[in-house]
Amino acid sequence: MPRAPRRHRVVVLARDGVLPMELGLVHQLFPLALDPDGDPLYDVVTCALRAGTVRTTGDFAVVVPHGPDALGAADTIIVPASDQDYDPPDDGSLPDALHDAFAQVAATTRIASICTGEFVLAGLDLLAGRRATTHWNAAARFRRLFPAVELDPNVLFVDEGRVLTSAGEAAGIDLCLHLIRADHGAGVANEVAARAVVPAYREGGQAQFVRRPIPEPTGSSTARARSWALAQLHRPVSLAAMAAQESMSVRTFTRRFRDEVGLSPGQWITLQRVERARHLLERTELTVDRVADESGFGSAAALRQHLRTRLATSPTRYRSTFQDESQLPA
Repeated sequence: MPRAPRRHRVVVLARDGVLPMELGLVHQLFPLALDPDGDPLYDVVTCALRAGTVRTTGDFAVVVPHGPDALGAADTIIVPASDQDYDPPDDGSLPDALHDAFAQVAATTRIASICTGEFVLAGLDLLAGRRATTHWNAAARFRRLFPAVELDPNVLFVDEGRVLTSAGEAAGIDLCLHLIRADHGAGVANEVAARAVVPAYREGGQAQFVRRPIPEPTGSSTARARSWALAQLHRPVSLAAMAAQESMSVRTFTRRFRDEVGLSPGQWITLQRVERARHLLERTELTVDRVADESGFGSAAALRQHLRTRLATSPTRYRSTFQDESQLPA
C-alpha cells in the first residue's frame, strides 16, 4: 500500500502578547486546504518560546503545547504580531531566546510575518536588502530601526521567495491565501477563500485603508483661503484666487501655506479632492462621472488616474469595497 505523502507543516510562533486574530486566522485557513480526496494538505502547529500559557492582547490567554523545538521541523514558519512590537528596543534587537529558537531553523524553511511580526524577521537579519511591508502605522518606526530593508508600506504583502511579509491583521488572510495558492494552485486557494467567506484575491494595497489627516493648523494666516477652497472643490481653484482670499501676493501666500500646512496649495487641493471623492463613493450612489465632477477632477478618467496613483484602485473597486449602505439615502 503506497505511503501517504507527508503534509506540509506550518508552525505558528505565538509570542507573549500575541494578537488573537492573527494567531487564529492561520489555524482557520490552512486546515481548509484539501486534496482531491478531501484530505488536509497542511498540519498546523503552534509553538512558543516556552510551552505553556501565553498572554494575548485580549482578556484571555492561550495554552501552547509546543516549545521552540517545533520550529526545527517546520516547512513554513509564520510569526504573528505581538504587543512587544509596539515598543521595540531602540536598536531593534531581539531577546536571546528568539535568536536561539531560530538558530535551529533550516535554511530552506519558508518564513512569513503578519503585521508587525516583521520586526522579528528584520531583527533576525532576514530582511536586509530585501523588499518588505508592515502595518502602515508602524512604517516610520520600522524604517528608523531597519534602514537596510526596502520597506513598501503601500501593499498588502510582499513575497521575496523564502521570506514573506504582510501588512495589518486582515492582510494576513491575503498572505495565507497567497501561500496556499503558491503551494497548490489557484483552485485550492479559491476553495479555501470560499469556505472562509473572504475574497480570494484583493487588488490594491494599504493606501485604500489609510485615512490621511490633512493638516489644519490653528492660528493660521491661510485658514480663510482653505475654507473658501473647500467650498469650491467642484470648480477650478486657482492659486491666485486662494491668495486673493488672504489679500496676499501669490508668492507670499504660497510660502506661508507651505510653512503652515506642510504641502503646496496644489498638493493640498488634490488631497482634499481625493477625500471628497472617497466620501461620495462610500456614501452616495452618484455615477463615477458625477463623483468626478463633484470632487473637482472634471472627468472620470482624471478621477481614475488620481485614485490609481494614491490608492492603487479604481473608483468602482473602491466603492464595492467601502460603500456604507447605511449612509445611502432611502
